[in-house]
Amino acid sequence: MNTSLTRKTIVALLQKGQAHITVQEALKGLKPELRNVRIAPGFHTIYEQMEHLRISQEDILRYTMDPQWKSPNWPEEYWPPEIKRLSGKKWEETLIGFENDLKALINLVQDSNIELTSKIPHTKNHTYLREILLVADHNAYHLGQIVLTRKMLGDWSM
Repeated sequence: MNTSLTRKTIVALLQKGQAHITVQEALKGLKPELRNVRIAPGFHTIYEQMEHLRISQEDILRYTMDPQWKSPNWPEEYWPPEIKRLSGKKWEETLIGFENDLKALINLVQDSNIELTSKIPHTKNHTYLREILLVADHNAYHLGQIVLTRKMLGDWSM
C-alpha cells in the first residue's frame, strides 16, 4: 500500500470534501441573521450544528491523542444549549475551534511516525484510521444537514 498516497487521499477527504460539500462551501454566503434560526421544533440551527461538529471533532481528536481525555456526556454535552441571541464572536469561536482541530487532525494524518492502521494504545482496539474516518463521515453528515437547513430557509443558491 502506498502510504503517502493514502495520507494525501485522507487529507483531501477531510479538506476538500470529495463526494460531499466542504464547511466553507456549506457556509458560503450564509446571512448572519440566519445562523441561529430554528426552521421547526426539533430541528437544530446552523450554529448548533456547527458547534456540534466542533465539539464532536474535538472529542475524537483528543480521544485519539490523549489517554487522559474525558469525553463529554452523550448526548447532552455534544450539543450546545439553546441560545436566543448568537453573537458574532461566539460564531467565530466555533468556526475557529473547528478549523484548528481539523488542522490538528490533518497533521496527525500527515505524521509519518504514526501508522494509521495501528491500534491507538490507550483505546479498545480503535485505530487512528477509524477515528479519522469517523470525523470525515460525521462532518459530511452534518454539513448535508446544514445545506438542507439553508434550503429550507431559502438561503441556498449553489
